[in-house]
Amino acid sequence: QVQLVESGGGLVQAGGSLTLSCAASGGTFSAAAMGWYRQAPGKQREFLAAVTSTGSPNYLDSVKGRFTISRDNAKNTVTLQMNSLKPEDTAVYYCNVRQWVLTTPYDYWGQGTQVTVSS
Repeated sequence: QVQLVESGGGLVQAGGSLTLSCAASGGTFSAAAMGWYRQAPGKQREFLAAVTSTGSPNYLDSVKGRFTISRDNAKNTVTLQMNSLKPEDTAVYYCNVRQWVLTTPYDYWGQGTQVTVSS
């Protein structure tokens, strides 16, 4: 059974930095995409960043240049380095792993970690 465990959330002042980490277990993830989403109160969950199995990243435009995603295939981890944080970055952040079986995607989610940015 796939499990994703996030860590690294917390409270930070605007302009500060946080690093989120996610450890995946219970499967083989070398071919999976790994990424991060967030959900602010009253809003839908939104895509933030993802990295393919070959290390190619993709970002939401509003976080480009501030957030950096990376993965360690040997440790089955994905990390999101967040710099220059803004109050509007406040949300619950979720780790995601997407695996494909033929043409069908299967998504796995972590439990979420709270990030609060104070002004």
